[in-house]
Amino acid sequence: MTIVDSVILGIVEGLTEYLPVSSTGHLLVTQALLGIHNNAADDAFAVCIQSGAILAVLGLYYMRVKEMVLGVLGKNPAGLRMLINLMIAFVPAVVIGLIFDDWIKTFLFGLKPVIVAWVVGGLGILIYVRYSRKKGDEHQGLDFEELTPKKAFIIGLLQCVAMWPGTSRSLMTMLGGMFVGLSLSAAVEFSFVLGLITLGAATCYDAMKHGQEMLNQFGWESLAVGTFASWLSAVVAVKWMVSYLQKHSFAVFGWYRLAVGIIVTVLVGFNVIV
Repeated sequence: MTIVDSVILGIVEGLTEYLPVSSTGHLLVTQALLGIHNNAADDAFAVCIQSGAILAVLGLYYMRVKEMVLGVLGKNPAGLRMLINLMIAFVPAVVIGLIFDDWIKTFLFGLKPVIVAWVVGGLGILIYVRYSRKKGDEHQGLDFEELTPKKAFIIGLLQCVAMWPGTSRSLMTMLGGMFVGLSLSAAVEFSFVLGLITLGAATCYDAMKHGQEMLNQFGWESLAVGTFASWLSAVVAVKWMVSYLQKHSFAVFGWYRLAVGIIVTVLVGFNVIV
């Protein structure tokens, strides 16, 4: 893997991590196009550079994180409730992830499962948008602070579906948030902040499990460059998404997923990527 490859992977990771389009799916396709064949070190590199995207959201949502820290210190009850809800939503991913991690990487980390997830997820978004338009304004609903532990747990269960590569953690948590009654903006914010915990845990887990192998193969330089590229592109992507969804619906991501699913199917069919 060259430095240029690291930059490309970092940009792809940052742009897609918090958008409901699946960063894992995009990274798998990008690795295939770059001729990088998946092994434990490659997978660990793809996971660890997402720390840049985590830092981007940490900076953008600094005030939310501060509220929760103050809550732990007994100075902000609302912040403590938010943190408790986030931890409740995180628990299902821990349990399912630890039990099925090896099975998922063995059987689902491939282009065909990703294509299926892209298409199904795209159709799911379009169906939801159509339903929400009939029901009322998707921008209406509960605020972040009004989420209950029960509803947080439901979002956490739906997040586990995203362990199928191509599904998108962001997609499932955003749809889960709106399903339990959050407004679109609140669902997006909850998804982003929950990602700090979920993605942070996944990064630490892979770093401990395959970190040395990854560093032996790629070195610190590639990891640092990929992480920086991930951070910078994630800042751009998150700011754009928040601004875009204030005036538009979720539908663009459904159409995008269908389009990329078709394009990758064609590329696989013509053996451009394998």
